[in-house]
Amino acid sequence: MDIKHRENDSRGMFFVKDEKGIYAELTYQKKAGDILVIDHTEVRPELEGQGIATKLLAHSVEFARKNNYKIEPLCPFAEVQFDRNKSYSDVRA
Repeated sequence: MDIKHRENDSRGMFFVKDEKGIYAELTYQKKAGDILVIDHTEVRPELEGQGIATKLLAHSVEFARKNNYKIEPLCPFAEVQFDRNKSYSDVRA
């Protein structure tokens, strides 16, 4: 899976796409203090349950680690994953 990243001064997203367009995305807002607020995670309904959103979240955590960001998991999916995966605690805001 080729996870792409796009961002501007205040927002960003990690996403994957196919010939039909974007089929999974994780979006975030940038806050002061080098904090990324994950506000939305979505996968096309027919592709749910395959771990795609989990891979996007893991990719965002690695991005945060490499770039010295902290993550505030506002999106319900991200919040549950952060609660379940203690290895993400180093980047939790």
